[in-house]
Amino acid sequence: MGVLTRVVDVPPRSRLDYFRHVVADTFVPFDLQINTDQDDFSAEILTGHMGRIQVSKVAAPPLTAFRTAKLIRVSDPELFKLEVPVRGRMVLAQGDREAALSPGDFTLLDLSRPCQLVDRGDEHGMVAVQFPHAALPLRHDELSRLTALPMSGWAGLGAAISSLARHVARHLDDYDPTEGTRLATALMDLLIVALAKRLDHAAILAPITRRRALLASVEAFIDQRLADPGLSPSVIAAAHHISLRALYRLFETQQTSVAGWIRERRLERCRRELADRTVGDRPVSAIAARWGLTDPAQFSRAFRAAYGVPPTEYRRAANASLR
Repeated sequence: MGVLTRVVDVPPRSRLDYFRHVVADTFVPFDLQINTDQDDFSAEILTGHMGRIQVSKVAAPPLTAFRTAKLIRVSDPELFKLEVPVRGRMVLAQGDREAALSPGDFTLLDLSRPCQLVDRGDEHGMVAVQFPHAALPLRHDELSRLTALPMSGWAGLGAAISSLARHVARHLDDYDPTEGTRLATALMDLLIVALAKRLDHAAILAPITRRRALLASVEAFIDQRLADPGLSPSVIAAAHHISLRALYRLFETQQTSVAGWIRERRLERCRRELADRTVGDRPVSAIAARWGLTDPAQFSRAFRAAYGVPPTEYRRAANASLR
């Protein structure tokens, strides 16, 4: 479950100091410089743990953050941090490199080495994924060549990494420990393969790591396009430059087919919306169509098979339980 911390919950005069404390407690200590009046200062951090990783979503005014050698000597838990801006532009620096990132792009920082973050926009919004050094089975002297290196979040493995990190941050409260661990493993496998490719070491990775990364990329692609009625195995295979046969083999250990996975994910999105009282006036058929299920009768049968009751009855029971 995600833990939300808001600085507006403390008196105005204490907010900047409180935010510095929350940042240090959530991540590691940083020297923060925030260009705003503390009486107007508003920021929040939502954080949750999934397997070996910590996922955080940060919203704050523009800031500059320094991880100095002095702070590292005081506290060094040996962590990497994946930074994904979701609003505004930011520049992250480490060693002799700077990564200028737009929303959706990302970079890796080693929190055991000095680094710097500078906002270049009107607001600071980012997703941060923090994990131990030991989670990356690559030589750290080689990984140092990749920190503060800008990586596009809009194509290939980078798109899958960025999409999955942002998706997990938006849904921290929606996953049980088993599902959370699965998503954390998928995200790390994707990152490992992407970094290994940058180092020309992809061939030395264990086949199971490459397979899990491909599966995670496929699942992220599916989740991004659930609303498209035209989503199909052939579309998915073409987007990942693999054959249909290879795609089907990839799902042999998933206890469902590709089409079955798409159907399950769509039905789950529909189930969540049906239980959401804020959209209680939206017709059931509209909810189904929103998630790519355009045949009302077929949707009703599939929903009943999955959850034991028709969608209208599920909505009625879910809303009654919230009264």
